[in-house]
Amino acid sequence: MVVEMTSLQGDGRPLRLRPYDSPDIAIAHASDYAAQMADHGIVLSVAARQEQIAAEAAALAAQKGGIIPNDPGLLAEVTNLVERPFPFLGRFEERFLQLPAAVLVAVMRKHQRYFPVYAAAGSLLPYFIAVRNGDEQGIDIVADGNEHVIRARFADAEFFYKQDVKRPLADFVPDLDLLTFESKLGSMLDKTRRLEKLAPTLAQMVGLDEAETAVASRAATLAKADLATQMVVEMTSLQGVMGGHYASRNGEPAAVAQAIAEQYQSVSSSRAGLVVALADRLDSLTGLFAAGLAPKGSNDPFALRRAAIQVIENLIGNQTGFDLTAGLKAAAALLPVALTNETLTALQSFVTGRLEVMLRDQGHRASVVKAVLAEQANDPFLASQTAVSLSQAIEADGWDEMLTAYARCVRITRSLPEQLPLHPADFAEPSEQALVAAYQQAAAKADGTLPTLVATLHDLMAPINTFFDAVLVMAEETAVRENRLALLQHIANLAHGIADLSELEGF
Repeated sequence: MVVEMTSLQGDGRPLRLRPYDSPDIAIAHASDYAAQMADHGIVLSVAARQEQIAAEAAALAAQKGGIIPNDPGLLAEVTNLVERPFPFLGRFEERFLQLPAAVLVAVMRKHQRYFPVYAAAGSLLPYFIAVRNGDEQGIDIVADGNEHVIRARFADAEFFYKQDVKRPLADFVPDLDLLTFESKLGSMLDKTRRLEKLAPTLAQMVGLDEAETAVASRAATLAKADLATQMVVEMTSLQGVMGGHYASRNGEPAAVAQAIAEQYQSVSSSRAGLVVALADRLDSLTGLFAAGLAPKGSNDPFALRRAAIQVIENLIGNQTGFDLTAGLKAAAALLPVALTNETLTALQSFVTGRLEVMLRDQGHRASVVKAVLAEQANDPFLASQTAVSLSQAIEADGWDEMLTAYARCVRITRSLPEQLPLHPADFAEPSEQALVAAYQQAAAKADGTLPTLVATLHDLMAPINTFFDAVLVMAEETAVRENRLALLQHIANLAHGIADLSELEGF
């Protein structure tokens, strides 16, 4: 049953829904829906709502000489919370600006869905932009109510902060023994002790110098301390951030505070921060897999998929080569539970799966990703570099002919059970001598990179084709046949450790 909306405002315009008693709206035909919603102030288009909120919020901030930094996540969330957006300005007492800006912003964004307002220089201003679902009616009352709410939340945060700063950050480390990480893996203090031992090992693996290693080690000791602070207990999104702030306030070196603060970021901006982040993720991955808590289907209560992705993103973002197997084994050696070889293999496949998805999302062909991961899955950064190079190479002129020549070497030798000995001096045919000489020159230039491999195979293409045209590889004489096969094996092996080109289309 459709009920006609009969009430009108004093000026003859139709009622605008809440707070006008939510009147029923009669819609005679589906084609009238959009127009009638627009007539009643409802903005159906998500993009239009988003644009309206962004523009009006920016204008309100500008009235106070401020700006609203780009925040796509918050803007999208607010856009989908309202159907008739009405941004309005609120303010709070300047005394709260004495708190770390990260605390105030976390309260505004996470708890209230407010847009914080900044000065052009980057400092926080005592204003916020909220978005009401409705119009201007009673907006002063609405703004006052929101200001009361934010004032109470800031007062709570102020209390937590003042309690926390009564103690040095290091004093919170023993309190981590009261926080359970996982029953089989112990407390957060146990995890911290593992991070302290793992950080120097990983620092050596990624090439940190002595000073950087000392920073990473100290940061590992303090990395989880803020989990015992009142501020982080109340606002978990501030973990790491508060640790970095408290460390700096306590006189820890700036590099230590930075490493602590950025440990939860997808990409750390310092090498010490990278090591602390890797130690944390590798400990969690190995420990929880060893404890039998690997993700199953969509069930991933410990966010291990995210942990694996962050390991990959951090290594790629920092352009750092890393032996993933060695890193996992180093972390596993410190666990109170054993990580079996079978579980380690499963964990490596799990991480490789995340890397595969990431490379595919970057636009690389499935065949390119398979070719690269077949040889370089153990080093995410090198794998990503190789995927880019290979994607470019297969689009270049002459690629198909070059791949075909190389494929002839692989196909005829891949069923051989072992590497045959090569005797260059025994080649008598000109085509044999030309190919072995070309191979030796190529092998001398090999550096394990895809661009060099492509250049090498390009140089070998003509000698390979001439060789196959001029001689019978499978000669009746055993010594001749095996020497020719050995040469082709060596050429096929040029791609080992770089990419399995047999996975590519057209091989």
